[in-house]
Amino acid sequence: MSSAAHANSLEPVRQRDRFSAAYRVLEEAIAAHAFPGCAFGVLAAGQTVLLDALGRFTYEDDSPAVAHHTIYDLASVTKVVATTAVAMRLCQRGRFDPDTPLGELLPAFILGRDPAERRRHVRLRHLLAHSSGLPGYVEFFRTATTPAALLRACLELPLEGAPGARAVYSDPGFILLGKALEVLTRQRLAHLVRREVLHPLSLHSTGFRPHRAAWPFIPPTEEDLTFRERRIQGEVQDENAYILKGVAGHAGLFSNVPDLLRFSSAILNSGMSAAPSAQDAIPVFPPEIIEQFARRQEPEGSSRALGWDTPSHDSSSGSHFSPHSIGHLGYSGCSLWIDLEAKLAVVLLTNRTWPDRKCQVIREVRPAFHNAVRESL
Repeated sequence: MSSAAHANSLEPVRQRDRFSAAYRVLEEAIAAHAFPGCAFGVLAAGQTVLLDALGRFTYEDDSPAVAHHTIYDLASVTKVVATTAVAMRLCQRGRFDPDTPLGELLPAFILGRDPAERRRHVRLRHLLAHSSGLPGYVEFFRTATTPAALLRACLELPLEGAPGARAVYSDPGFILLGKALEVLTRQRLAHLVRREVLHPLSLHSTGFRPHRAAWPFIPPTEEDLTFRERRIQGEVQDENAYILKGVAGHAGLFSNVPDLLRFSSAILNSGMSAAPSAQDAIPVFPPEIIEQFARRQEPEGSSRALGWDTPSHDSSSGSHFSPHSIGHLGYSGCSLWIDLEAKLAVVLLTNRTWPDRKCQVIREVRPAFHNAVRESL
């Protein structure tokens, strides 16, 4: 991502009267210190109907104001915009089979602490659906100081359940999925994401490891007092992704609202990218691939599709997104929800972890914001 990436964007689209309830939700959230600022956008019927920003980078009065094109740390939204999107592209060309055993690509996984027979049943599908049996989160960074050491520790994790038996949202699963994609293609993940997603869709403001010159234009995520012992700004907040040099299957991507709306358009527009004219449209995600990856997976009762989440009874998407919707959240306070039936996408980017991770008001803000947007439409 270049230092000038923050300047590459659409013009703002402000409809305060139409979306007054949504603005009110976000303004009240800022006042309640849910986050110091946010950028947000709505795509409906192929048009950007809302693209705006509120608040500042931090709570100080002299902090820079957030713009509609401000770049944020996406945290786990990386899982769908980068890792899952690459898997979708490769699947389209027959190069990615969700039923491939993980051990075929990463043989060291079979040598973990469990009986090898059970580990042989873990497939790429299980990683995408968070049903591999791997634990949800592990602080690898406490002991691993290199990418190789962290990956080795991840490969050796004992399974907490039989593959496919239960769904537990797992960062280690997506770390291994990212590595599996590298082995499958013999390409580094950052290069894969550029080649398969960012370049075809002209997502010029999106990427891993922003150039240092761009850091001042990115809202900080945290005053890290325990690990890096500095303000985290322009660097990935997730500590495991940091040990992995800022590029990982589970976190590390930075982007802005215009790019994420463009990505959403490629999902919604019959698998074609947003393009200046029909003849320039680029086939990126065919409908059959979208349907395959949007379908809920086992076990029964899980909201997880392949890489994507779908609305549940207490979903962050609120109560108006159809069951035929896909989305994902990021720990830093970002979210992306796409209603495949209503042809609608909503992006909300925040740094809710500033200055620390204690505030959880974002859990109330997200569904309220999405409900307000849907009701305004």
